[in-house]
Amino acid sequence: MKLLRTLIFLSTTLFIYNCKEAPKKEKEVPPKKIIEQKVDSVEKIIQKVEEPVIKAWDSLNHKNVTAFLTEYGKQNKETQVLIKTKFGNIKLRLFEETPLHRASFIFLTKIGYFNTTVFHRIAKEMAIQGGESDGQESTDIKNKYKNYRIPNEILNHRKHVYGSLALARQLDYNPYKKSNPFNFYIISDKRGAPHLDGDYTVFGEVISGFSTIRKISKVKTGTSEWPIIDIPMKIEVVK
Repeated sequence: MKLLRTLIFLSTTLFIYNCKEAPKKEKEVPPKKIIEQKVDSVEKIIQKVEEPVIKAWDSLNHKNVTAFLTEYGKQNKETQVLIKTKFGNIKLRLFEETPLHRASFIFLTKIGYFNTTVFHRIAKEMAIQGGESDGQESTDIKNKYKNYRIPNEILNHRKHVYGSLALARQLDYNPYKKSNPFNFYIISDKRGAPHLDGDYTVFGEVISGFSTIRKISKVKTGTSEWPIIDIPMKIEVVK
């Protein structure tokens, strides 16, 4: 009897053991790869927002002149140029306190505009004026940049004294006295030209070459004070 109970107990135990399911192994999930994405710092984001959108330098026109020249001036900080003529050279210093005029003159010098022009007007006992030409090349450059004009930067302490450099401008329909960037003049009279003060932007001065100015101021002129014999020029940036 005792042996029978033992056999029954063993049989029951084996049945229960065999009926138990083996525990399922949990499926191993490979760790996710963390992709690090470089994100600009707040400073860089602010800088990108604040940076003016400037296209290629060929985009200059009368609508974006201030933004364009401001940005160009930051990247081109030269303040001295040299005018070469058959009468000699004239070295000029451009004022940093007239930033738009300075930047414009450097810009036109670097693209070679003035090299297509002449000293086209000799106002006796006042000034020699340059930047115009009868040639098509200078006209094409003006048209390319839409004959832009520069907001005046007239300063009370910058007078039309001997050797002053200034830009001409249209007198009619120009209440804000905007300057013509293509047309500059240098005061050749030692007494200066005080009657021009306050009406035109003086943006530079002669450093050397006064003897050249005197020679040019004495040439013979014809209609509209245009020299009978052309006086071509080459202008280059010094520093």
